[in-house]
Amino acid sequence: MQSSEIQILAGSLPRRPGILGKDRFFNAAVLIPLLERDGELHFLFQKRAADIRQGGEVCFPGGEHEPQRDVECKETALREAEEELGISRQEITLLGPLDTLVSPRGITVDSFLSLAHIQGPEDLSPDPREVERVFTLPVSWFENHDPEVYWLDLEIQPASKDEHGNSVQLLPVKELGLPQRYEGTWRGLRHRVCIYHSPEEVVWGLTAELIREVTARLERARGAG
Repeated sequence: MQSSEIQILAGSLPRRPGILGKDRFFNAAVLIPLLERDGELHFLFQKRAADIRQGGEVCFPGGEHEPQRDVECKETALREAEEELGISRQEITLLGPLDTLVSPRGITVDSFLSLAHIQGPEDLSPDPREVERVFTLPVSWFENHDPEVYWLDLEIQPASKDEHGNSVQLLPVKELGLPQRYEGTWRGLRHRVCIYHSPEEVVWGLTAELIREVTARLERARGAG
């Protein structure tokens, strides 16, 4: 390789490494709203309406990042909060992003910690088509209560069944000349699932992971202070 090509290649490298192939994932953007209430810092949660995807689950406002609508993920997070909770952007101060969370189901979550300038859920006008209820919980509750932790075994299948029960080869291992061990099920990693049994609702999954990250950062920041 000529030195000029090395320079071109070096110049093309990202200043900050991202996620290789991120465009092949389901990319979500989430706003993590904090608010000051009763002299404490609270998380603001929403419970999804029963008849939509992941209905009845507790989460933060957010949704799929659509580049044709929003240039940046933070714009998606703010827009989704407006649409779901009825909170205006003028009532939100972005504090900054967390690291991108990557789930084993092929979902990336870009989340943004924020401060909501409201008194409480009573100041909001959530969309009933998407949100069943809105509530808050003190950040301190999550600091003082460890989640229950479970583990799921993940497997990779090189073949599957169609709707008629016929085998469909997703990766023709033998025809491609790949090692025979890949013809069967591949054992994957174990995936951690955290569950908080809060006074309001069960909080689990990706939302629980984001909570753990925020509380861990808060603890480290206090320790460094």
